[in-house]
Amino acid sequence: MTRIFLIITTIFGITLFAAGDASFEATKRELNIPAIVMFFIFVAGTLGITYWAARRTKSASDFYTAGGGISGFQNGMAIAGDYMSAASFLGISGLVYLSGYDGLIYAVGFLVGWPVILFLMAEKLRNLGKFTFADIAAYRLGQKEIRTLAAFGSLSVVTLYLIAQMVGSGKLIQVLFGLEYEYAVILVGIMMIIYVTFGGMLATTWVQIIKAILLLSGVSFMGFMVLSQFGFSFEALASKAVESHSKGQAIMAPGGFISDPISAISLGMALMLGTAGLPHVLMRFFTVGNAKEARKSVVYATGFIGYFYLVIAVIGLGAIVFLNSDAGAQYFVDGKLFGGNNMAAIHLSHIVGGNIFLGFISAVAFATILAVVSGLTLAGASAISHDLYASVINPNATEEQEIKISKISVIIIGIIGVVLGIAFEQQNIAFMVGLAFAIAASANFPILFLSIYWRKLTTRGAVIGGSIGLLTAVILVIIGPIVWVQVLGNEHALFPYKHPALFSVTVAFIAIWFFSITDKSQRAKDEQKAFEAQSIRAETGFGASGAVDH
Repeated sequence: MTRIFLIITTIFGITLFAAGDASFEATKRELNIPAIVMFFIFVAGTLGITYWAARRTKSASDFYTAGGGISGFQNGMAIAGDYMSAASFLGISGLVYLSGYDGLIYAVGFLVGWPVILFLMAEKLRNLGKFTFADIAAYRLGQKEIRTLAAFGSLSVVTLYLIAQMVGSGKLIQVLFGLEYEYAVILVGIMMIIYVTFGGMLATTWVQIIKAILLLSGVSFMGFMVLSQFGFSFEALASKAVESHSKGQAIMAPGGFISDPISAISLGMALMLGTAGLPHVLMRFFTVGNAKEARKSVVYATGFIGYFYLVIAVIGLGAIVFLNSDAGAQYFVDGKLFGGNNMAAIHLSHIVGGNIFLGFISAVAFATILAVVSGLTLAGASAISHDLYASVINPNATEEQEIKISKISVIIIGIIGVVLGIAFEQQNIAFMVGLAFAIAASANFPILFLSIYWRKLTTRGAVIGGSIGLLTAVILVIIGPIVWVQVLGNEHALFPYKHPALFSVTVAFIAIWFFSITDKSQRAKDEQKAFEAQSIRAETGFGASGAVDH
């Protein structure tokens, strides 16, 4: 069965690329042969990994967490692969190219969430959880209520993130490979479904590791080539970037992108606390054998991700210098960068490495998208099968039934992702990743954090407070400038700030606190008593499941 799928996908992929060659529009690049060759090498390699993983994936633990047999170093690399999305690679380098200093606010925000996870959560997550972060929140609280809320929070984040990734993948492949947008989105959807359905977490992990190695190698080469033109002096590069940019010295000052302190704090909170509430990132801590490996994996991931963002700063400044020189003139159409500002890193790769390196970076960008959407899909399917089906709808479900539901969920999420990706092609999707982080920070993180550290948390407080946090984040984004003005076309926003996290996270914590301390029921007293046993397991790991032997 697996082989048939692999053959069908390969034929389908070749057909799509042939179709892409038939019609060239101004929004697309002519067929990039090196990119397509490297793309098929990557696809063949990862499908081979999927076939290998499918033969080793037998139990629910194998499917959700690769049997807990991933080492700290491997998991750190996979976390980095999961986290360094196309939005990070292309989006942040594009922001630095456009706004200079302010583009790095995103890079710093994305990075500083990791010490929070390392010191406050990694060990506790591994000791208390099994397959999803809802396992921790529901450890001593009401299973049905908490798991239902956690599943909705997870699915909200996954759906928004998935739409942004699918639209991004369609646009990217359209520009890079000369392929129709719809075909590009369908191809990503099919590949994603195959990886996750057949290979589970093991295949997803190795796809993410390979993608991380390729991406780090690619950006390192680009950074090396850019700095080599300036005697490896960052100061000389920055000075030249100031000279080359139309805004001049202003690109080295804050305020070009984030215009006021509240927006800066709010964005920073969303990125920092949102990282600690992303279901596809939290899920990775259950793939290691024990808490020590969980901590090691965060240290390695932080190192890889921190290095990546440092190099991205060099690439962004390099794009300012090279794309505004004579060599960069060919990448502009009617005074605008071909493919938009997000393509700055791709064009820079062509300048510093020629067609072959452009092909490599193009294939890496595609690999980046596949790795991220695979992790998202697995997290969404786990929320449906483990949190909703096996814990709420049918608590007596067998392991086989749970895995079957999970695989069906993967296919459904994949199809929904493709449909929404095509439907949102012409929409402004910039707010979606921001909203995903805001929901993760406002609904998932407060419940998870307080369930681990606050004895007086009750089911009533977690459910009401978490729901209020989720609704506040969604409503404030809808009535904020991006959706209310730019998408819906109204003249003035009802809420003046683009980023709601400062308000929605505060509301969530206050609501959880208030509705917990006012809960005087017997159930609340029992939940507070159970904190002692939870705390012992969180600190020691006694009773936590270990790695599965194969």
